[in-house]
Amino acid sequence: MTDTLPATARIHDPAVRGFASDNYSGVHPEILAALAAANEGHQVAYGDDDYTRRLQELMQEHFGEGTRAYPVFNGTGANVLGLQSLLPRWGAVICARTAHINVDENGAPERIGGMKLLAVATPDGKLTPQLIDQEAWGWGDEHRAQPLAVSITQTTELGTLYTPEEIRAIADHVHARGMHLHMDGARIANAAAALDLPLRAFTRDAGVDILSFGGTKNGLMFGECVVVLNPAAVTGLDYLRKMNMQLASKMRFLSAQFVALLEDGLWLRSARHANAMAARLTAAVAGIPGVTVTQPTTANAVFAILPAGAADRVRGYFRFYDWDQATGEVRWMCSFDTTPEDVDAFAEAIRREVGFA
Repeated sequence: MTDTLPATARIHDPAVRGFASDNYSGVHPEILAALAAANEGHQVAYGDDDYTRRLQELMQEHFGEGTRAYPVFNGTGANVLGLQSLLPRWGAVICARTAHINVDENGAPERIGGMKLLAVATPDGKLTPQLIDQEAWGWGDEHRAQPLAVSITQTTELGTLYTPEEIRAIADHVHARGMHLHMDGARIANAAAALDLPLRAFTRDAGVDILSFGGTKNGLMFGECVVVLNPAAVTGLDYLRKMNMQLASKMRFLSAQFVALLEDGLWLRSARHANAMAARLTAAVAGIPGVTVTQPTTANAVFAILPAGAADRVRGYFRFYDWDQATGEVRWMCSFDTTPEDVDAFAEAIRREVGFA
């Protein structure tokens, strides 16, 4: 058969696999099919389309009546928008020092969102009421940015997981102090799979006011959602989304992906698979002398320390990132399309380059 694809249709080697990020993965075939279906005909722009209306219905099925979703282009946009809607101009956000909003968003919450971040050191990426209280003070002091919101990440940047009880304790603590609770759920599907709980159980029912719901790391081409769980806590999201250049004119293509993700459980199937691959990887490297897994593998992330020089040698076969160069800790991420064969080949490369093949 003659290959009729244009020369630019594929300019990469599809056999190359990696464990650097779940953003490296492609688009789930069911999401691609949903995009193709949404591409037929005309739909009203800026969110007044059939797909965005269906998305609102699905979000209410998962999170409860009164929930409203605001599709946006990316996770940083979702976090900035969500936090902006909780705060006046003089507001501050308490977060873990390792939080994505503090480390990996190039100052966007502060520069674009206009808010002060009050970062707290944590042993495992998780905030507690006691840790929050390190920065929850100074209300009424005109010289201090007012701590009016707390942001937690589920799962955390260290791959750890909040239980519903831990989130409820945080929510009760911050609400009693007049603050609101934001959740960065870039990997919320992986958290739900690990907890074996419905999404609502550890978000709205646990006291979360607003959620950044991740899609890109779970098989979408692009897009996240700001999900309002407590309408009384937010102000101005309709206007803020446009001001922050996160309002899609052809919103049907953002929404159609989330409809495909949420309608028949694709979000959970994909997350369970990614988590299972991370567990397989942890088991595969656990017996290699010199390799230490440094965090519990609760979802789709594995953190480990390799002998000096071994990580760079393994990267000759599979790409991944350093997490802490001072200690030699690295991070390996599994995705919806990671296969058992990928994991086994990666573990074998580690074993070989550590010197125990």
